[in-house]
Amino acid sequence: MKATFTFLGTGSSTGVPLIGCDCAVCRSVDPRNQRLRPSGLVRIGDKAILIDVGPDFRQQALKYKITDLNGLMLTHTHYDHIAGIDELRVLNFRHKKPFPILLSKESYLDLQERYAYFFREHKEGASHATSLDCQVLPHESGAIEFLGEHVRYVSFMQASMKVNGFRIGSFAYVSDIQRYSEDVLHFLKGVEWLVLSALSEAPSPVHFSLSEATEFAQKVGAKRTWLTHLSHAVEHETASKKLPSNVQLGFDGLEFSFEV
Repeated sequence: MKATFTFLGTGSSTGVPLIGCDCAVCRSVDPRNQRLRPSGLVRIGDKAILIDVGPDFRQQALKYKITDLNGLMLTHTHYDHIAGIDELRVLNFRHKKPFPILLSKESYLDLQERYAYFFREHKEGASHATSLDCQVLPHESGAIEFLGEHVRYVSFMQASMKVNGFRIGSFAYVSDIQRYSEDVLHFLKGVEWLVLSALSEAPSPVHFSLSEATEFAQKVGAKRTWLTHLSHAVEHETASKKLPSNVQLGFDGLEFSFEV
């Protein structure tokens, strides 16, 4: 079955333009240099599954005409990946049932602490109920059914934060990665379409640089790798010319197809 992935945001945690910055990228009129916080949308048949829900989600939903969602796959709980979670309340109002989320135990416990109101009991049938239906990943890596779809997952650490990569069919989404084990490469074996984070050309203790991401992409051997989570230090046209043909910079609104 054909499926699609749409980049809703390809920016770093601050987004691009950066508040108060007057650099050439932040002043750029090239829409590929204007990046909302990182998020993506997977469509499989009539299902729409969100990957991460950052602080720009309301803007992204309006911009890309997202009128409904079936669920969310959450990579981790840093602000730029979860701060739009309250915007999901509208789906509670519409469907009058909890909203499905796939996430790690660590992410689940963090959400309970930071968004306690999502987990309080509501009166049965209350149309205003705000709640989440959390499906917790049982292991560090493996496979699971989510919304009727076969999803594979893997875990890695970004400093002290556990992060999950997800794979559906020939597509995989791996964000906020810098250090990794061979398990991650094994998880990605055979992937054809890879979305991978890379912050800038400069090294970072918690993110791939562009060159590190390119090296990792070549190890994976996907037909095409798109880079996301890009800072204002990355000018799209200039950086693109330095990348190999099978590695490209993602940009907000870019969409591609893959097989499930």
